[in-house]
Amino acid sequence: MRHRKSTFKLGRNTGHRRSLMANMVKALIEHERIVTTDTKAKLLRSCADRMITLAKKGTLASRRQAIGEMMVRFNTLTPKEARAAKGGDTSAYNGDRKVINKLFNELGPRFANREGGYTRMIRTAALRRGDNSAKCIIEYLPE
Repeated sequence: MRHRKSTFKLGRNTGHRRSLMANMVKALIEHERIVTTDTKAKLLRSCADRMITLAKKGTLASRRQAIGEMMVRFNTLTPKEARAAKGGDTSAYNGDRKVINKLFNELGPRFANREGGYTRMIRTAALRRGDNSAKCIIEYLPE
């Protein structure tokens, strides 16, 4: 019996499931809207809301916690890229740095007045070809 179990296992082991959620959260932050299956979206909703809560705090500890949960790996910048980044040119950053900056600089302040429920799930009528699973759209709210 699985009474009071709060997670969906998705047919994957723990490491695979954690990597899947980290990649999906990064994609959701980057694009603010993704299409996935219902079960994955239900699990992603709690992870994405937790990231916004960390971004609203805005402390160094919460930034490091978000980096750890999203498994962000920073490539070290060359001295030339570091000088350019200090001057404001962020083109040398990999995608993970941009995701963290967007989370803490755009999404955190956007939801500063909101107490919770930062995401929306919209179920679509289309079923996925191949395994016939239900698809849905998960997105961050505009305000």
